[in-house]
Amino acid sequence: MAESRTRLGVSAYAICVFILTLGSNGVRNLVGWWGFLGIAAVLTVVGVVIFLREKPERFRWYRLPAPLYWFLALALASIAWSQYRFESVLGVTAQLATTLLAVVLAFVLTWHEVLRTLGTALRWIIGVSFAFELWVSLFVHEPLFQNFIERPAEGEKVSKLLYWSRDLLFAGGPIQGIVASSVLFGFIGLLALIVFGIQLRAGLVSPFAGWFWVVAATAVILLTRGATVWVALLAVLVVLALALWARRLGPEGRVPLYVVATALIAIAIGLVLFAREFVFGLLGKSGDMTGRLETWQAVIDLAEQRPWFGWGWVSYWAPWAEPFASLDVKAGIPVMSAHNAWLDVWFQLGIVGVLVFAPLVLLATWRVWFRAVDAPRRGFGPPLPYATSALWPLLVIVALIVQSLTESRLLIEGNWVLLVLIAVKSRFDYQLPSLDAEPTRVPWRRVPIPVHTKTGVIQTVPR
Repeated sequence: MAESRTRLGVSAYAICVFILTLGSNGVRNLVGWWGFLGIAAVLTVVGVVIFLREKPERFRWYRLPAPLYWFLALALASIAWSQYRFESVLGVTAQLATTLLAVVLAFVLTWHEVLRTLGTALRWIIGVSFAFELWVSLFVHEPLFQNFIERPAEGEKVSKLLYWSRDLLFAGGPIQGIVASSVLFGFIGLLALIVFGIQLRAGLVSPFAGWFWVVAATAVILLTRGATVWVALLAVLVVLALALWARRLGPEGRVPLYVVATALIAIAIGLVLFAREFVFGLLGKSGDMTGRLETWQAVIDLAEQRPWFGWGWVSYWAPWAEPFASLDVKAGIPVMSAHNAWLDVWFQLGIVGVLVFAPLVLLATWRVWFRAVDAPRRGFGPPLPYATSALWPLLVIVALIVQSLTESRLLIEGNWVLLVLIAVKSRFDYQLPSLDAEPTRVPWRRVPIPVHTKTGVIQTVPR
């Protein structure tokens, strides 16, 4: 019973971490910045306590991906040459704390627990968001301002970025949900569609609940009207098709698949470079990607002034400090990022930063690809049946990468947690059999735990 309560507590902790990091804007609107920082500090301390109590047997510092060490070390070192030293200290502290949360989850949860707790967190965010939008439409009857943004003076033109909800649920959107952003809410819907779809197909939830939440996630995507989300969804579907094809071909017959994949990547790059107006026109968006090209050019101009090591790490931009104060303003609101994770890394940590960040993303993608397409094994026995649930890390990381081209969320909060969690877990769990191949619906307190036998065969027992 003590072990059961511990696993229940760990799962509840993971859900809280995912809600806080993925739904950060909503939490800040509800409790303010100081409340948000207080909750984050408590979860960080609780994470350390859980880690020390669980004592994961497989934890070794050298099992963390080397590029993660390089990136964090460079961010820490950048305080020395930062042009905004105090802000860099705050940014590096937040980066280290967020990384700690992800590492704790990677080592204390099984793959199946990550899928289940992430799914539960996404259900809470989506459910509360629809309830919030419904409340605004039925009882408020007008746009609602975010709590942490000062309201404009009477008669002053109001930017839509100031609104928590624009009261557009019954108008067909774009809705912003509890996170106060149609862009962020749309991406949450995409993550949810991946997770809920995998859970439904793998039989991890009842058909009614599974289809209900798949429809809810689809409604989020439709009602947020995000062009990036549609592009990311297309990329996810293409990668899913390639992964299923790779499973049919087997390890020795995948050359045609890789040729097709390379051709698709080349076509995608060509469309972005030479047919951007046409592609985004189909999605109802302008070719400058809602003003992002202007922001990117301003960031590139600054990055070229300090090309190798950047201006210093800060993660979220500090709009009160230079060069951010005069860098870019949209609709009267300071821009908080470069709207491209790779440009942000170049701007803040230079070319060296990009060279240490890229391997973190690419190696994680490489590992989850083979985890998804190679049949799991136990010891030296024959291959086990493929697991549907082994696909979700690959699909999630593809969605993260596509979004990183138009948003910088990959570097902060929930997206950083997911990236580090997948990178770390795929690094030390790569050789293990798929622990969810194929898991059945089990109570929260009965989670398969890996057991290493003397013969080297890995078994699972319920806890």
